[in-house]
Amino acid sequence: MTSKSLPLHGSQPRLHQKGEVIQEYGTVKQFPIGLSYEARMYACQRLNRVLADTQILYGLYKKHHWLMRGATFYQLHLVLDKHAGEQLGLVDTLAERVQTLGGVAVGDPRHVAELTSIPRPPDGVEEVPAMLSRLLEAHETILVEAHDAAARTAELGDDGTNDLLVSQVIRTGELQTWFLAEHLVDTPLVRA
Repeated sequence: MTSKSLPLHGSQPRLHQKGEVIQEYGTVKQFPIGLSYEARMYACQRLNRVLADTQILYGLYKKHHWLMRGATFYQLHLVLDKHAGEQLGLVDTLAERVQTLGGVAVGDPRHVAELTSIPRPPDGVEEVPAMLSRLLEAHETILVEAHDAAARTAELGDDGTNDLLVSQVIRTGELQTWFLAEHLVDTPLVRA
């Protein structure tokens, strides 16, 4: 039975469908949201870079959550998982903002790998301080990008993108950075 001989309605899934790309990555369609084409195009480009880096940061958090070791295993295992969940929420929010602006959000992990500026970690297990430092460096990369993108989108009148970057990406990143950095303070546990 070919797909042409299938009835219009029925329980048989229409499998192996192919279609044309209806919007190319790197383009924006017109939406009546009161922002110029240039502002929306610029914001989508910047947001996709932050989105790619945030997806990589999420992956790093999950990897380090799984591979945590040592005396602070339990505490770090939990906090890294909590941070990963918060980063995953940011991934969705960033992608939806790109779509709201009429763009195409980066989603395929292979495309993310092409766009990210966060270095790839080793495949194996690093020592805990190295894993935490890697996360801190990834956060700083995103924070530098987000601060610059927020300032520039504000200049273009894109309050929505500016608000997302400041109130969610930057504030979440700064708080998570603080939590991680405090784990790298060398202080005695029992006596002063």
